[in-house]
Amino acid sequence: MDKLYASTNAVGVVTELLLSVLNTNLHVYQVSPALTVIEKHTAKQFASLFGFTGPRAGGVTCQGGSASNLTSIVIARNTLFPLSKIHGNSHTECGASGPLILLTSAHGHYSVEKAAVTCGFGSSSVWTVPVDEDGRMSPSALRETVLKAKGEGKHPFYVNATAGTTVMGSYDPFNEIADICEEFGMWMHIDGSWGGPAIFSEKHKHKMAGSHRARSLTVNPHKMLNVPVTCSFLLTDDVKVFHRANTLPAGYLFHGPTADEVNDEEKADQIHALEGETTPPNGCGNGNSPEQEVWDLADLTLQCGRRGDALKLALSWIYYGAAGFERQIDGAFEMAAYLANLISQRSDNFVLVSSNPPPCLQVCFYYAPGGKLADEPEENTRRTRIMVEKLIARGFMVDYAPGDRGSFFRVVVNCQTLRGTVEGLRMGANLGSAG
Repeated sequence: MDKLYASTNAVGVVTELLLSVLNTNLHVYQVSPALTVIEKHTAKQFASLFGFTGPRAGGVTCQGGSASNLTSIVIARNTLFPLSKIHGNSHTECGASGPLILLTSAHGHYSVEKAAVTCGFGSSSVWTVPVDEDGRMSPSALRETVLKAKGEGKHPFYVNATAGTTVMGSYDPFNEIADICEEFGMWMHIDGSWGGPAIFSEKHKHKMAGSHRARSLTVNPHKMLNVPVTCSFLLTDDVKVFHRANTLPAGYLFHGPTADEVNDEEKADQIHALEGETTPPNGCGNGNSPEQEVWDLADLTLQCGRRGDALKLALSWIYYGAAGFERQIDGAFEMAAYLANLISQRSDNFVLVSSNPPPCLQVCFYYAPGGKLADEPEENTRRTRIMVEKLIARGFMVDYAPGDRGSFFRVVVNCQTLRGTVEGLRMGANLGSAG
């Protein structure tokens, strides 16, 4: 129950050993050709699950979900306002109609605000959009927030929707958000760091409906898919957009193709061996010219030093298969529902905050002796904090989060969580309250 992570497995250990032995960098193709091909192929297959099926669909790995979200903001700004790549964020020089504004759910991850600070927008440029009673971003509130920003002479350009919010696990309504983004010409990003892998499950992939309409999407296999940390993908329907936004001249790394340097056959043979094709793709080359496929992956990202994190997902996907991922995910969702049921059955001592079943793998609840919460939120927070400290001492990695009635328990299960563990948690909570 380690927050949003599980333990590792045999495939993960083997992958980490292999990457450590190779100890190579995925910045340019000639330094690490095999791992480059694996990353491109894996990202393309992963992207297709979310509905990104264009001829240049795919993505890249970043150093974590926060890094993927940061990269998406840079790409959005440099794509919508190309002059910002030269002149910075000043709206008078980058072509915007006013100061640039980013919008995110009130339940969105703090990495969006941190990225805005990093990019020089400042934290005040991030406006939060109210959520509904289920913790989902309200489309009507989003539209009102956009109009309010425009009415103040500002320019909202980026909307961060969430697949599996950090506390409640909610999935935002992506189609409705996409409609508004298209209406106002805004970049739609989905932070699916936590809940995105539900796409592997026939039972739960409906929660990702509309993901194909996003311009970029973050998803972290190192969470729900149980591959080793770190493994985060930033996916898109067109990686050329990533390239145009991030490429910079560096002749000592990125070399345009010449007659003696282009080696289409070698790359084509490798990638088509993976894809089972026989016809080489058009435009493969050692360089990253606008007409060609990009093989130097550092020219797509903010990083130059890049580890081969895609191999972690690739080997797990090969070993377990999509069906194996589905079984793991369905089992984890069933375990979350089981814990929610255990809590709801003890209404004499607990008040369930999550819906039942919960939207993702978090189960949130209050300890409420006699079935009643304290009148003062501070007292509920005090009880929760003391009990969490005692539970952690007993080996349960649980946490708490602020709510309207004070802080509540936030318990996250994963694909390795056992029934006996969640049953022991409920008993541990009772013992913790008695202590």
